[in-house]
This record gives sequence, structure tokens and C-alpha cells, in this order.
Amino acid sequence: MVLAANRIDFGGSSSFWDASGIEMTQTRTAPRALDRPAPATGNLAARAARTTKSALFALSTLALSTLALSTLAMATLALPATAGGLVSEIKTGVLAHDVPDLWSGFRLESNSADINVEVILAPSLAFLGGTIQPAIGASINTQGDTSHAYIDARWQIEGPSGLFFSAGLGAAIHDGELGPVAIDKKALGSRVLFHIPFEVGLRLDQHNSLSIYFEHTSNANLANFNEGMDRIGVRYGYRF
Repeated sequence: MVLAANRIDFGGSSSFWDASGIEMTQTRTAPRALDRPAPATGNLAARAARTTKSALFALSTLALSTLALSTLAMATLALPATAGGLVSEIKTGVLAHDVPDLWSGFRLESNSADINVEVILAPSLAFLGGTIQPAIGASINTQGDTSHAYIDARWQIEGPSGLFFSAGLGAAIHDGELGPVAIDKKALGSRVLFHIPFEVGLRLDQHNSLSIYFEHTSNANLANFNEGMDRIGVRYGYRF
């Protein structure tokens, strides 16, 4: 039976049509162990190479993110108040990695922590009662699993009593696997993925905030594999 490739899906269940035009529905579940290659024995060099690659990506991303945060923050503070600044807000937090039972549906990678850093830039556009601003950030895994850097258009609306909500759409580039080459790695399909974040939080005062942050990455079934990945955790923000 030949299945047409006319599907667009960010995760969960998706519909297909066979050659006779009959619609079929497939629900994504965690891959069975038999569907993925068994861990290679005696292949420590390849595993070490993957771990080294992830570590180098994480270190370089952290260094660039820290440099960007420091440079942009200093530039913002150096500008006169009347001139505004380059940065609206900086955020950092800790996220659970590859969380199961959310958008992507299952976990394959380690139950570890990601360090998230983000800069929300000052240019803004009013939209639906809130504002849209560019955001640049990274989520860096602490155990050598998949890390990524991203850029988004972020819509945020301020509510009563300091509450706020934001959602976004953008692109992420990651250092993970594209295909099912290891039983403990997600097959993400393409090097560049859609990045979809959601956040709800509370502003403690004019500058400081705490929030719950969720992000999903996948390729919307535009590649041969699309296991997707979810992260969720808490963040601290400082608004200039």
C-alpha cells in the first residue's frame, strides 16, 4: 500500500490517505525497542565522539549566549534612557529535558536538565492587545544530549496583577541526531526545526519576574523522521 506524503503535523496523531482515497489515522507512540537499533557494543569511540560534539556545541552556545547577554546588557545600560536600548528583557532558567506525555508524546533521551538563556530584544509591534518582539536563546543539555539555539517572533500580553502570557514561533538549530541511529537519541529528522514556546509568569516588580516555560521542537513531518522534543521548567527574567 502506498501512502501519500500529504501530511502536516507537529506531533501526536496524523492522517494519511491510501491510493484508494481511504483516510487512515496513525497515532504516534514511543518506538518499540525492536524498531530501533540495539546499542552498539565496542563502539565507545563513536559514543565519545557524539558526547564530545554535544559538549562542544553546548560550550560554544553557552559562551556565545553569555557574551551576547553581557554585550547587549552593557549596551542597553550605556544608552541614555530616552534613546531606549537594544534589549527589553533577559531570562534564564532550568528545564527538564525530553519530557514525556506532552506534545511529542514520549522520552528517549536522558532525564536530565537543560540550562536555558534568552534575550528578548526591544523592537516591538502591537498585536491583539499585546506586543510581538524578537527573541534569541538556547537550551543547553547538561549531560551531552540534544542542545539547540533558537530565534523566535514572541507575542506577549500583560494581564492584571502582574500576570503575563507569551507564545511564539521560530526556528531552532540543534546538535542531535537526524535518524534513529541510537536507542537513547531522538530522531529529529532535520538540522533546523520549528521552535514553539509558551510561557506564563508573574512580574514581582518593575524589573523581576518568575515564570513556567515550555518549548516544543519538531519538523512538522517535513522530513523522514520527526520524533520531536519537549522541555518544560522555570525561568527568572529581568526586564530593563
